Amino acid sequence: MTEKEFTGLTSAQAQERLKKDGLNEVPEPKFNFFKEFLSKLWNLSAWILEAALILECILGKWIQSSFILLMLLFAALNGANQKRRSRKVLNSISKELTPTVSVMRDGKWQYINSKELVVGDLVSLKAGDILAADMKLVSGNVSVDESSITGESKPINKNDGNELFAGTTVVSGSGLAYITATGANSRAGKTINLINNSASPGHLQQLLTKIIFALCSIALALTVVVLIVAIIRKDNILDLLPFLAMMFIASIPVAMPSTFAVSNSVEAKKLSKDGILTSDLTGIQDAANLNLLLLDKTGTITENKTTVSSWTSLSSLSNDEVLKLAGEATDKRNPSIIDTAISDYLKSKNIAYSQPNNFVPFTSDTGYSMAEVDGYNVKLGSFKQLSKIDPDAQNEISRIDFTAGRSVAVLINDKLAGVFILKDKIRPDSKKALAELKARGIKPIMLTGDNQKTAAAVAKEVGLTGKVISIHDFNEKTNVNDLAGIADVLPEDKLNMVKLFQKEGYIVGMTGDGVNDAPALKQAEVGIAVSNAADVAKRSSKMVLLKDGLTPILEILDAGHRVYQRMTTWALTKIAKTSELTVILTIGYILFKYLPISFNAMVLYSILNSLVVITIATDNVKVSYKPENWNIWKLTRTSLIICVGWVVFGTAFLIWLSQHGYSAGQISTMSYLYLVFTALITVPITRTTKFFWQSKPSNWIIYVELGDAILSAALAILGWAMAPISWADLGLTILIALVAAIIVDIPYHFYIKKVN
Repeated sequence: MTEKEFTGLTSAQAQERLKKDGLNEVPEPKFNFFKEFLSKLWNLSAWILEAALILECILGKWIQSSFILLMLLFAALNGANQKRRSRKVLNSISKELTPTVSVMRDGKWQYINSKELVVGDLVSLKAGDILAADMKLVSGNVSVDESSITGESKPINKNDGNELFAGTTVVSGSGLAYITATGANSRAGKTINLINNSASPGHLQQLLTKIIFALCSIALALTVVVLIVAIIRKDNILDLLPFLAMMFIASIPVAMPSTFAVSNSVEAKKLSKDGILTSDLTGIQDAANLNLLLLDKTGTITENKTTVSSWTSLSSLSNDEVLKLAGEATDKRNPSIIDTAISDYLKSKNIAYSQPNNFVPFTSDTGYSMAEVDGYNVKLGSFKQLSKIDPDAQNEISRIDFTAGRSVAVLINDKLAGVFILKDKIRPDSKKALAELKARGIKPIMLTGDNQKTAAAVAKEVGLTGKVISIHDFNEKTNVNDLAGIADVLPEDKLNMVKLFQKEGYIVGMTGDGVNDAPALKQAEVGIAVSNAADVAKRSSKMVLLKDGLTPILEILDAGHRVYQRMTTWALTKIAKTSELTVILTIGYILFKYLPISFNAMVLYSILNSLVVITIATDNVKVSYKPENWNIWKLTRTSLIICVGWVVFGTAFLIWLSQHGYSAGQISTMSYLYLVFTALITVPITRTTKFFWQSKPSNWIIYVELGDAILSAALAILGWAMAPISWADLGLTILIALVAAIIVDIPYHFYIKKVN
């Protein structure tokens, strides 16, 4: 049975079956808030809180136990709520990543959303397709990756009559298939989900882990100091245990996952409105560190439309006859931009052609498509590949200017019959966007399958400076800074390039669209699938563009820098506040033989500060225009400038209070207020390179900080959960905190200016 004899459904039939069977999807399990809440009670930070809770219960301190329980519940509830918000954002994005399928409806091939597939639909398959339903192959040969349902990574060859299953990927080949089962009735029992939630941690997450480790190390060192002093003084160590536990609790960033999730989700949602879908949140955060970008020429630098600029016939057959045979070798079911360009050229010449009975689509393995027409074997593909078949081809091309564009040759019965020269139109935004990328400290390198001369001409036109070399001359000794582009690139070369650049220390971004681009897109820190990319390329990338050109990449960079700035504020604030608290507790114990802050106040301090930290994810930030570099030692040094200032003023304040007749309870309350106010001011200090009073934070930060300050002041005046103090004492504490803030911000301001 020939391909022409296969027919699909009519639109009316499809609609009838869609009403009967429903959409081709299986609703994902709804987010279970209670289950997520319970999961937040089973991790390292929760275990520390739970251990402290058990300890307090054993000691019979029920008020303290209730405070720890409150903190534990706050962390779990807040974490579950932010997870719900992130899930909602990603779910809305994943719907837009649903694959489209080439289907025959009403006798015409058209692309439809995979959710609209019904049993009986005739679909066209090509390499890179992710199958969205079960189907039976009725024509052609395909190699399928069934690892998603069998776990076997080796591709399986499928022929006429073989079953294909939803969720598997066509690795190579092409064919026609009839849909046999959709939605819940398919073997996979679910539709394709391109959101990869199990991706490995990004560079930011790895740094945050190091920060947590460093803070816990500081807490451990100070705990040892307190224990040694207690042993020397013969103090009751059991009385200290709850406080020592709190030193570790203060080191655990309870609100960090929420801050991180909110910041990424805010940017993912914003990008989706701008036509950029995020399938892996690490792609956003790593964009701030990006310093090398590998760019596909076609579809990114140039428009995703190619036109024939010249045609040279080299056959004894008439010109029209050769062109007609060339048209027969184009793909009608899944036309590439080259197929479309040649088809448009033939239409302009009024040359009609039809779909041959025997047609083999283009594959990267062969480098050409092929058709059998009226006794002629016609091959259509790159001159470089086809010249290997016809040894005399090189002798026939003297009058053809191959530097004018991309060459596409026609072989008839394995003899060169003609050459098309195709030219891609440069996008209006390309030159300006590339200049902007270079101004931001990012090295752009153009990748193309074109020959070296053609690639060099395009690079010059868009302002890329440096050499354009062939992939055959590319090796570990190649100086990246000297490159403008790499020519003669095959898709499988890209993975090796990404790995090599990463080995040299670059944070690599890459654009791609093909099946063989998928491994490189997955490997790159910022893999970007362009708008016309194959499904498997979209699944492998971290970002998916819905619009063409380079401008969307600049938007991704801006989003990455916003996340970087917010999380830098979080890191500096967390290190400074935690160090201040633990050091003041240790110094207070050594000087006064008791911990200068009550346990209840410490728990309140941790909860209220966590609320403020979450709002950092909404902050107004100034985008940096250079690649960032996460450096924990630089962050620590910067934080310690603030911490030392707070500790010096805090210690002096403690000594002054103790010398002027204040009770231990009053000292505890005023110390608590000092820590709260300085912690609140730390956020405005660390979020800007200006003096803190010169830059306005987001409204959410302002509202929550004011709320924290007012609540803490009210508790201190009323004496709830702490010893009461007077209005005068409250005013004195606020004044000390403000004076300290102004003085601390001066050296910090000049240091930040110097290091930046």
